[in-house]
Amino acid sequence: MNLLTFFLLSVVKIAVVLVILLTAVAYTVLLERKVVGRIQNRWGPSRVGPFGLLQPLADGLKLFLKEDLMPTGVYRPLYLLAPIIALACALISISVIPFGAQIPLPGAFKGFDMFDIADVNIGLLILLGVTGVGVYGVALAGWSSNNKYSLLGALRASAQVISYELALGLSLVGVVLRSGSLRLRTIVDIQSAHGLISWNAFGGFQVVAFFIYLTAAYAETNRTPFDLPEAETELTAGYHTEYSSMKFAMFFMAEYANMITVSCVATLLFLGGWTSPFGHLFPPGPLVVQIVMPIVWFVLKVLFFLFVYIWIRGTLPRFRYDQLMDFGWKFLMPLAVVNIIGTSLWLALK
Repeated sequence: MNLLTFFLLSVVKIAVVLVILLTAVAYTVLLERKVVGRIQNRWGPSRVGPFGLLQPLADGLKLFLKEDLMPTGVYRPLYLLAPIIALACALISISVIPFGAQIPLPGAFKGFDMFDIADVNIGLLILLGVTGVGVYGVALAGWSSNNKYSLLGALRASAQVISYELALGLSLVGVVLRSGSLRLRTIVDIQSAHGLISWNAFGGFQVVAFFIYLTAAYAETNRTPFDLPEAETELTAGYHTEYSSMKFAMFFMAEYANMITVSCVATLLFLGGWTSPFGHLFPPGPLVVQIVMPIVWFVLKVLFFLFVYIWIRGTLPRFRYDQLMDFGWKFLMPLAVVNIIGTSLWLALK
């Protein structure tokens, strides 16, 4: 494959992934409103389009047409840059996530991988680095808004990320020890031998790490019950109190894009990625089935994690701030260290 063909195919692949991700963000919002509505014994959006399926389009149009207010006391450069940083980091994260099996392509397309944008050996490290930078958007938004509620929300977000990023990173050490690699495809391949019993969350004895990762990820993405940076009852809307129109929409999109990224990473690291829970019990089938079925399994697992996100929002109350910090430093951190020690001993003795 020549360089020009590779470049053009890569641009098309990036465009397709970006469109799919933004569409998934829009319909994750609809899914959340529907599921939370049912949890609260109401219908949720049902007026715009059949079964309310055009509600995301109406919401996007509303945000696009709303007046873009600029408060007088803001520090304009950082006020404008903050939502761009938040959304850019959320979208960049998806670039290293593989979402399907490698299928050898014939002829001129030989060597081209359809199901990831960048297959790098340190994909997991890149994910942790990019998501860590994303908090700068939140911190800058709170400081530059010149609003006490925004600043409090930004300070909470910064402290929360520092507290839970450490536990989240340590929870992944056991997975890396078991696979011996930071490459996401290799981590999935290690789990593909015998289906369900090969997955890290079950056969890999990483159930504790799985619990720590999910809890820390909810805190990282500022979701209930860890949504202290946006606590409406205390801080109006937290760090994005002074934002409106598309700048507010960018923060909104970043939050849901991060939810999808967290769900993809949980799927890859703990639930075998795109592999079937039945292992190799069934024959591979024709090429179309080999291409489609891994994507179907991957999407179903990601949807499961998104549903758990929404389910937790509809059932659990918000933590108090001191409880949030205590839980991160006094429970999750020691538990993550114990999990690393236990995994190391298990691998050394088996």
